[in-house]
Amino acid sequence: MKTILTVVVVLSCAVFTTAAWCKDDPAAGAKLYTANCTACHGADRAGMPGAFPALTDVSKRLQPVQIKDKIRKGGGLMPPFSQLSQQEIDDITSFLAK
Repeated sequence: MKTILTVVVVLSCAVFTTAAWCKDDPAAGAKLYTANCTACHGADRAGMPGAFPALTDVSKRLQPVQIKDKIRKGGGLMPPFSQLSQQEIDDITSFLAK
């Protein structure tokens, strides 16, 4: 019984530590946005009418899962950013939600 309790405590700590470590980071997302997105969507996220959509209110138009999917897979003129990790995509999405 003592062994089972020890295993449960250790696993619980590992789960909570991982969840805290993987929190979305809008500041990191801002840096990733600058490096990967500004060429088309602009530093001010205003886009270029007719070519690249504005991202200033993207969270009002799309759910976070849709934004993440668009970053990962691309679509239209936007190329896929499959080189980005899931955490990086989460960070960019968090930045865009601000």
